[in-house]
Amino acid sequence: MKKNFNDLNDISNSDWISHLPVSLQPYIRLSRLDRPIGIWLMLLPCIGALINANQNNVPKEKIFIFSLGTFLMRSIGCIINDICDQNFDKHVQRTRFRPLANGEIKINKVIIFLLIQLILCGSFLIFVNNFTKFLAFLILPVVFLYPICKRFTYWPQLILGICFNWGILMAWCDTQNYISNAAIFNWIGAISWQIGYDSIYAYVDAKDDRKLGIFSTALLFKEKGKQWIAGFYFLAIIFWFFEGYIIKANIGYYIMLFLISLHLSFQISLFNPNQASNNFNIFRSNIWIGLFLVAAAYFSN
Repeated sequence: MKKNFNDLNDISNSDWISHLPVSLQPYIRLSRLDRPIGIWLMLLPCIGALINANQNNVPKEKIFIFSLGTFLMRSIGCIINDICDQNFDKHVQRTRFRPLANGEIKINKVIIFLLIQLILCGSFLIFVNNFTKFLAFLILPVVFLYPICKRFTYWPQLILGICFNWGILMAWCDTQNYISNAAIFNWIGAISWQIGYDSIYAYVDAKDDRKLGIFSTALLFKEKGKQWIAGFYFLAIIFWFFEGYIIKANIGYYIMLFLISLHLSFQISLFNPNQASNNFNIFRSNIWIGLFLVAAAYFSN
């Protein structure tokens, strides 16, 4: 896989950004809108959960609300992360050009930008039931906790997985008004998958993280990363299999699950702890898993 210098250094290579006013460009990069892979990895499993929970009859307005909420929450999470990590980011090869790390944006403007997005995101809660509102507020402290976790635990990927896939629980809850066993299996499977692919991503920064005293699963797994990541991918398949069993999914669901298994196996075969550029591309290929999850949900009924 070809190395992309810009990808490994968090420099935007999206042409559309260059057409925007210069004053807006740092905010676009701060929100990672120039790097939509994170949005898709957060949104697609949530859409799949909506489809499963609604048995393929999802109201269009629900897709719209959950999509906008996901879009904003991913941006909010990135901004909180950059606020906490700005002094670390300037010393890391991949992140040293981020707007806060290189001084393009002042912290007071970033906080105002964050508050505006939190208010916007909160406004969407009027369209969901009370239990889902409760879940939305419940996850906020964990979102703020995630960047700090990297200072004292090797498992920030677990915390990120909980946050990143919280929309799955909200999607099921907003449809059924309770958290079913299928929702839990769906969610835990997504967390297991995320620990796997985000560990691959963590290997990109492993050398810099080690120097700065930042923890990650990559530093914990070390040269045994292939085995650990394969284990978490296997767990994801198992939990998604039992989700299908609980919802009495059709054969189409299991065919998609088989394709997911093949793709994850292919990722493991390519993964090498010491090849940063290759690992970055493996991480990005997980968008296909998200698409397969949506297809699995669609074909499950």
